[in-house]
Amino acid sequence: MEIKFNEQDFIEIEKLKAKYPTEQSALMGVLWLAQQKFGWISPEVIAYVAEVLNLPPAHVDGVAKFYTMYFKKPMGKYHIQVCTNVSCMLRGGQQIWEHLQKKLNIGNMEASEDGRYSLEEVECMGACGGAPMIAINEDYYENMSIEKVEELINSLK
Repeated sequence: MEIKFNEQDFIEIEKLKAKYPTEQSALMGVLWLAQQKFGWISPEVIAYVAEVLNLPPAHVDGVAKFYTMYFKKPMGKYHIQVCTNVSCMLRGGQQIWEHLQKKLNIGNMEASEDGRYSLEEVECMGACGGAPMIAINEDYYENMSIEKVEELINSLK
């Protein structure tokens, strides 16, 4: 896959840069855009983003490695996050986590062999009142159970 932004991507990058006093301040937004476009933040993506923003590659790499929202390896088409923090754990989050590990035959931050799913155990998703909670890509689901998770997973195309 060629690592290149298209014209629309550059329009979005210019909008991001316009929000801040320096190009460096737009880095997190540009990394997010890059991850959405290329799937993960590879060394090639780091070098390209550094070039686009006129930043040292080491700086871009440091930001990408610091924040867990940036994938440092290829993940599945459906990235499933399961909260196992206190509220979610007490309401079944741990059981959902264990169920998904067995069902998908993958562990934390791993992708299925077919590239369809990846799984991540997360500490807190900020929805304690709706525990247990999972996220699939950018969609959040509260008050989950193993049965509801099964329905949701089976509905993914």
